[in-house]
Formats: sequence, structure tokens, C-alpha cells
Amino acid sequence: MSDHKTLSTEAGPEQLRYAKILSVGMYIGLLLLLITFAVYALGIVKPYIPIGELHTHWGHNVHEYVEKAHVPVGLGWLNMLGYGDFLNFVGIVTLAGVTIICYLSILPQLWRNNDRIYAVLAVIEVVILCLAASGILAVGGH
Repeated sequence: MSDHKTLSTEAGPEQLRYAKILSVGMYIGLLLLLITFAVYALGIVKPYIPIGELHTHWGHNVHEYVEKAHVPVGLGWLNMLGYGDFLNFVGIVTLAGVTIICYLSILPQLWRNNDRIYAVLAVIEVVILCLAASGILAVGGH
């Protein structure tokens, strides 16, 4: 008898779980983006930079904008959620963070299935994404 596993083109339970969470998270993030943009555009919550003054910052690069507009960097945006223009970050962070939640959700299944290599890779992916999101792994660009 052969010990070879039969290759299947069907998605496994961990893949289906990942996809379901990703799908739900994407819709939640999109809904949050729409709601927070409406709150901002309708002026329900006062923006940090008034809409009429936005054009004065359009020509600046990121470093100039942060300096001239006195905008916090890193996780400083959390202290600015009382402003409509920073409230939009909630939807963006939801969309960016859903991948971390997906990986964390499949870890128990990977471990139970003795897929240790995939489980370790998922943990490494979560660590790297968290470090990158925190700003610790700044690799140019901004």
C-alpha cells in the first residue's frame, strides 16, 4: 500500500474558515468606511483639518504634511478619533487587520491537524503583520 496522500482541489476547513472571516471582515470594514466617511463629509463630527483648508496640504509630501499640519504619527491617530477625518481610520484599520484575525482563527485547526509548519508560518505572519502595523518594522516609503 502507498502512503501517499491524494491531492485534492477542494478547499480544506481551515481555508474555508479563513475565507469566511475574510469576507465578513471585508464587508464590516467597507461598511465602517462608508459610515465614517458620511459622518466626515456631512460634518456630523468636526474634522481636525477643515475641508476648506485641505487644498493647502495637497502639495506636501508625508513628512511636510505631518510637520505643518501637526498630525500625530504612529498610533497617535487613536487619540484623534474625536475628529471626523481621523474617524475614517477605523474602517481602514479593520480592513488591514482582518488578515491577522483570519490567521489567528485557523491556528487551532492547523495545530489539531498536525500541520505544524503551516501553524508556525501563520504565527510568524501574525507577528510580522503586528510589528508592521505598530510601526516597529518601518521599511521606508513613509
